[in-house]
Formats: sequence, structure tokens, C-alpha cells
Amino acid sequence: MTAHSNIYPTKALQEIDAAHHWHPFSDMKSLNEEGSRIVTSADGVWISDSDGKKILDGMAGLWCVQVGHGRKEIADAVNRQMNELAYYNTFFKTTHPPAIALSEKLAKLAPDHINTVFYCSSGSEANDTVFRMVRTYWDKMCKPDKKVIIGRWNGYHGSTLAGTSLGGMKAMHAQGDLPVSGVHHIDQPYWFGEGQDMSPEEFGVLAARKLEEAIDEIGEDKIAAFIAEPIQGAGGVIIPPATYWPEMRRILEERDILFVSDEVICGFGRLGEWFGSTHFGVKPDLMPIAKGLTSGYLPMGGVLVSDRVADGLMNSGDDFNHGYTYSGHPVCATAALANLEIIEREGLVDRVKNDIGPYLQERWLRLGDHPLVGEARMTGLMGALELVPDKTDLKKTFPDTGTVGTICRDISFQNSMVMRAVRDSMIISPPLVLSHEEADFLVKSAEKTLNDTFQTLKKDGWLG
Repeated sequence: MTAHSNIYPTKALQEIDAAHHWHPFSDMKSLNEEGSRIVTSADGVWISDSDGKKILDGMAGLWCVQVGHGRKEIADAVNRQMNELAYYNTFFKTTHPPAIALSEKLAKLAPDHINTVFYCSSGSEANDTVFRMVRTYWDKMCKPDKKVIIGRWNGYHGSTLAGTSLGGMKAMHAQGDLPVSGVHHIDQPYWFGEGQDMSPEEFGVLAARKLEEAIDEIGEDKIAAFIAEPIQGAGGVIIPPATYWPEMRRILEERDILFVSDEVICGFGRLGEWFGSTHFGVKPDLMPIAKGLTSGYLPMGGVLVSDRVADGLMNSGDDFNHGYTYSGHPVCATAALANLEIIEREGLVDRVKNDIGPYLQERWLRLGDHPLVGEARMTGLMGALELVPDKTDLKKTFPDTGTVGTICRDISFQNSMVMRAVRDSMIISPPLVLSHEEADFLVKSAEKTLNDTFQTLKKDGWLG
């Protein structure tokens, strides 16, 4: 049996999976009772399951498959590299051509003040690296008291010890006695969920000034960095009001703390720019990257490091005692180079900004008129639908938060389209190669899913 072949019946595969495979972020008891969905192949924006059903991949895998599934160019490049040098480390004064070439490419794509990259294997590892890097930087700057890192509630920066701590997911903090000390969280810029008593513009400024208040409360001399996603992804595609990032830029420019823009989801074209921070006009000191770096074809992450931080750490005369077995892995670096070449050759970043992004957004926002939707929002190719029980009272929420979202998610799969549920919000982040015809299918499937969910909720007594 090979991992990609559907040579066993679905039931047999599910039984083996249940017996031996522990899935991420899953209630394994209920999952094993229901049975996993077995994905056997993928092409373009479509995945196929072990029952032969084709499903539009509205989440680009896990926010990552920018160039679509099944790109032979990447597979061929990886095959050539594996036959030449399948693995060697970058420790002990050693490197190799793929890591060198990728580093040069990333420096060209990054903002002008960023010219260095530190490699790892995932976004979670990238944020663990950030945690150590910002504290070590301030030690080298003879400011050892600057240790506190400020994040946002409902932000997501991975599931490792440091990544979970930097993120603001309270359900994750509830397991493992987290967050670790030295992490402080401020409010998120979630207007629909937390700011409807004022205009989005007023709320955006107020939410940004929570950072200023925290700096004054804790003391600027104690704070190492502020970390944030340009748009919160796993938090529910929280798109800040237009006033938020300009006010954040003012605060960050006035204060002596590092700014970490977590680009794991927003990077590599997702918002119509190479990086989300560019879209919002902010200047980061560090940028964790992963996902779209290789379009998920192989695991790779990194931290793009500003000249300020790189000079402070690399010219200190000491080792930075941090790294991973697979830092700069030659085959992963080759996959990344092939992936970035496709993004450039096919103009996918500009396409998101000027073609498929506006095309899908216009149609997606119309779903806001549905009786089950309190707000539809989208920037680039990241969108969300807020499900509500009563459009005349948008502050009213469903009981048992997340149950309705899960019902809607499952119906979406039945309607041949992947939408993810976060609380009672439905979110999408499709591949950047989505065609207009496929965008039309996505929206029609989402509309049918909303209609089917509405009827299910009405029948089961969820709606008045």
C-alpha cells in the first residue's frame, strides 16, 4: 500500500487510521467514531477522496497551496535535487547551493531593509526562533531587561511551547500550563465581534492604542517585541479596520521595541502583495514565514531578519545557539525555489491584487445578504462569513459557540467545497490559481451551503 493510492476501501482505511494515527487538534474519540475523510489525490484547486468525490479546496490545504496541487515543475525539481544531494546540514561552517539560492531570492522579494533569512521547518518553529531571537538581540544590545513579548488575544503563532504562548488562543493555553512567563496579550482588532458599539474607524484606533497602553503599563524598557499577523487567519480571518495599522505604525515607530509581522499565512501573495506587512504599509523587524514558501509541497519555514537585528546578532562575535536538523534542507529549498518561480512566472501576486481577488471578493461579499450571515468580509484571497441567528441583532450569537459552524462546515463538504469553521464563522483561503469559473463554483457552493444550513437550523430549532 502506498500513501497516495486508493487500493483499500474507505472503511478499511478509516479503521487503520483510527487504530494508529493521532490527528492534530482533534477529539480522537468522536473522529474515530465518525471516520476520517481520506484524501487520495489532488489537481489544481481540487482534491479527491477515497469515494471518488471531487471537492474544491477552499482552504488551499492549510492556507498554503498557493500554486495549486499537482505542479509537475516542483516534483521534477525535487526529484533532481534528491538524486544530487538529498540532505546535508547547514551547521559547522557548511552550506549548499539550494540554501544559498533561496536565501538570495528571499532577500530580493523581501522589503529593502530585510536581507537575511534563518531557516526552520514550519511556522511554529519560526515563531519559536523569533522568541529566542528577540530576547537574544536585546541581550546583545546591553538591554537584558527587555524580555516581554506582546501578542494579541485570538492571534495564532503555532502550537509549539513558544508559539502557543505568543498566540492568544485561550483553549490552547488551557492545556500545558501556558503561556510561558514573559508574554502579554492585548485586544484583537475584531470589529464585528467586539466593536459594534462604535464605527469601524473609531474601533480600529482604539484597538491599536491597546498596544500603547500595554507599553506604558509594562514599561518600554521591559518590552522586547510586539508580534501580530497582518490579518488573523486561524482566529477567523479578522481583517482590521482601515485605521488600525496606520495607528499601529505610528506607535511602533515611536517606541523602542521590535515588530514581528507573522507572515506564515499572509505571505507569498495571499493579500495581493508578496507580504501582508507590505499590503498594510508597516515595517517589520522580523517576519516568520512558511506555508506559501513551498506551497506546502515540502515542509519549510524561516524568519526573515531585518538588517538592524541581523547586524546586532551576527556581528556580536558570539554564536546564536539555535537551529534545527533540517534548517535550509536542500530538497525543501529546491521546492521553495520552484514554487516561487511559478508564482513569479504566472504573475500570481498581481493576479490576486488585480484579477481573481477583486473578482471573488465582489461575489463573496454578496453572501452578506443571506439571512444567516451577519457580515461577509474579504481581503486578497482570505474571506469570512459570520453566521448569526438574527440579522436584526448582530450582537446576538448562537448558543454553544462553534456547533453551528461545524454543522455548516460538514454541509459544505457535502456540497463539494472546503470551508473551515472558526467559532461560528466560515472562512476560505483558496489557491491563488483559482479561475473565474472555479470562483463562481466556490460562491455557488457557499450559497447552497448557507441555504442548507439555514434549513437544518430551522428544522432543529436553532432559529426563531
